[in-house]
Amino acid sequence: MKIWGLLFCIVAATFVGCTSSSDSAGGDSNRIRVEGSDTMINLAVSWREAYGKIKPDVDIEVGGNGSGIGIKNLAEGDCELANSSRSMEDEEKELTKKNTGEDPVEHIVGYDALAVYVHPSCPLEEISLEQLAEIYGENPTLTNWKDLGGDDKEIVVVSRQNSSGTYKYFQKAIMGKRKYRQKTLDQSGSKDVVQFVASTTAAIGYSGMGYNKPGEVKMLKISSKPGEPSVEPSMDNVNNDSYPITRPLLCFTAGEPEGVLKDYLEWIKGDDAQAIVAAQGYVPIK
Repeated sequence: MKIWGLLFCIVAATFVGCTSSSDSAGGDSNRIRVEGSDTMINLAVSWREAYGKIKPDVDIEVGGNGSGIGIKNLAEGDCELANSSRSMEDEEKELTKKNTGEDPVEHIVGYDALAVYVHPSCPLEEISLEQLAEIYGENPTLTNWKDLGGDDKEIVVVSRQNSSGTYKYFQKAIMGKRKYRQKTLDQSGSKDVVQFVASTTAAIGYSGMGYNKPGEVKMLKISSKPGEPSVEPSMDNVNNDSYPITRPLLCFTAGEPEGVLKDYLEWIKGDDAQAIVAAQGYVPIK
């Protein structure tokens, strides 16, 4: 009897393991685990709530610990959908293929103007990509607001933690291969960046356009170089490709989505979910 009981436990455990694997593919289960971008966390929660009203039998779990964490979880089979504000790196693609047997698939679900925020009392109205690189890059040459026509105050440089997709996108778009300077005040979330700038008169920070708080912070217009025409972050300027630091908002799956995951992604790309993108201050897909 003990032997038969042991065999039964082994078979049951094997069956449970197979069920878990099937669930992680997003094909047969009504559960979808979403992880990733802090920039997209408000979107992801709003999508989940709206989708739950039309598909109450689908259980969607949402986490927002950063693009890097979401991609890592997808590559390890710990979630079905990874939200990201940056593209996948080659080693992340290889790891996903190695662990899941599937190539990662990228889905564009919206666009974001990465905004540069200052305190409303700051006299500046615009800044260039070159100047941002000299503020945020290693061995910075711009460390006082007076160098930019502002008050004689040391610039308080606010950034994101290095697991953030926004952190990596900003570095690539602004500084190229140049590393970040030392002694930035790294915040854990997009909302935290804006709140810190709102309470610190000498601060500068970057975050998604959807986190803007008019009256509490100011978004600077951006130009490529000093003296060139500057462009404000807005839906129109993202659509006409004139705003220089625009990025796609992405969802990644391991392989082509199936079942409830496929249905959910198709809904996200549809009119109702894209209206939520616009309501959150981002730009719907064209």
